[in-house]
Amino acid sequence: MAEQLAYALLTPHSLLRSRTGGIITRLIARTGLDLVGARMFAPSPELVKEYAETVISKNDPQEPRVQELLRDYVLQQFAPDSTGRRKRVMMLLFHGEDAVRKVRDVVGFFVPGKYSGQSIRDTYGDLVLDENGNVRYFEPAVYAAPTVEEAERNLKIWLKYSDTDGGVLENVIAYEPGEKPERTLVLLKPDNFRFASGRPGNMIDYFSRTGLYIVGIKLHRMSVAQAIEFYGPVREVLRTKLKGMVGEQARTAIEQALGFTVPPEVEKKLGELLCPFFGDHQFENIVEFMSGRRPSQTPLEERDAPGTEKCIALVYEGVNAVAKIRDVLGPTDPTKAPPGSIRREFGSNVMVNAAHASDSVENAEREMRIVNVGENQLKRVAEAYFGAL
Repeated sequence: MAEQLAYALLTPHSLLRSRTGGIITRLIARTGLDLVGARMFAPSPELVKEYAETVISKNDPQEPRVQELLRDYVLQQFAPDSTGRRKRVMMLLFHGEDAVRKVRDVVGFFVPGKYSGQSIRDTYGDLVLDENGNVRYFEPAVYAAPTVEEAERNLKIWLKYSDTDGGVLENVIAYEPGEKPERTLVLLKPDNFRFASGRPGNMIDYFSRTGLYIVGIKLHRMSVAQAIEFYGPVREVLRTKLKGMVGEQARTAIEQALGFTVPPEVEKKLGELLCPFFGDHQFENIVEFMSGRRPSQTPLEERDAPGTEKCIALVYEGVNAVAKIRDVLGPTDPTKAPPGSIRREFGSNVMVNAAHASDSVENAEREMRIVNVGENQLKRVAEAYFGAL
């Protein structure tokens, strides 16, 4: 079976009702496909109209009545509201064998009067009819293409608008007078992508408890240079602030190996002497964990190349965003994190601790710049698959 590129579009309602995590969990875990791209869109009227024209298809196994509902939903719910404020749509790209069919099967089909709970639409969508068969409520949750040909055609439509209508979105959330929203960065770290699982989506579900809004998303492969810059502030802490711990561990190792007692003044000197070496070693471990390569083993001319490790970068927006995200995330050490926090549930140790979140608005701005969440990676991914667009 041929390798294919497939897309899934999460509707504005799915994003608003914080169903994002559950949907992503099913798309990754149940398809077993490789998530290769993600981008937020605020569709313009032009994009809405052009995409809506593709929704009704003779190749779609859903009955014509449902296809008409799907088309009308795009025209009404993807379009800007009555004030002109645009709505949020999330696009995810998947690659792998028979990808289009697998995504479509997990998204599911609407069969009036039948619900099995197996598909995304069974769980997160609705088609409610009255006793006369008239539609009372319709919510499709996710859109996906029925065929490989239509997946390519529809994806190219979205890509045409991906620079103007996509990226880190602005002015898509309405706030009360006096409210001052913040933005913060979250990285779902590489340990969540060792194999296809629900971990990334499950963590997004946890973050949804904050009531914040996702306004940016990117599948990111951090380069060595980016990792060095991103974690640069940590390096000095590792080199200078852990003298006591390093000295204690050195004293213990020496006493066990050589069988004599190390006096306190020598332990202190050991900490001062060894801490910079310990810090540099730990920093190399962090960079390797995030990018897949150690700085000391990476030639300068290769440090800007995308790394081998995958993470998801998310930009959350809302009032007190930094503090709310940090509260759900939990402290750096998972063993000290409270029950119900992300690091307690998903972390393993101080480095392999599931996710990163900015600790201040200023650091969020710095980190978002380094990761470049607004970068249009969808075009790069699609061009690698389809050729020049």
